[in-house]
Amino acid sequence: MGARSKARKRALDVLYEADLRGVDPVTLLADRVGSTDVPPVNDYTIALVEGVTAHRSRIDDLISEHAEGWTLQRMPAVDRAVLRIGLYELLWAADVPDAVAIDEAVELAKGLSTDDSPRFVNGVLGRIAVIADQLRAVL
Repeated sequence: MGARSKARKRALDVLYEADLRGVDPVTLLADRVGSTDVPPVNDYTIALVEGVTAHRSRIDDLISEHAEGWTLQRMPAVDRAVLRIGLYELLWAADVPDAVAIDEAVELAKGLSTDDSPRFVNGVLGRIAVIADQLRAVL
């Protein structure tokens, strides 16, 4: 597993825990960065958590709009976190190709969520990827 893949997994862990506990992800991450009880936090993990948090309202709106038949609250928490990371990378991480953002999100879903989640994540991000250039133009 590459460094960025590990960073995504760590960002997912932070976003998932923050979602379940109802706390701010950046604050939770800051506690981890300052702690000697956990391994050092990769810079890309920090960028992902901060980016998802900064754009969360827009990210959640887009997920809700394109997750056919699913509300954000009805989705498994892991899927929400995976989609948030994937969508952040798709629209705001200029150095990550669209296909890589989607593939990495699908891989996270395969390893950590339900059997149906990889297909669901791929479908939602795929629908958004079709209009990603238009979305980036207005961000």
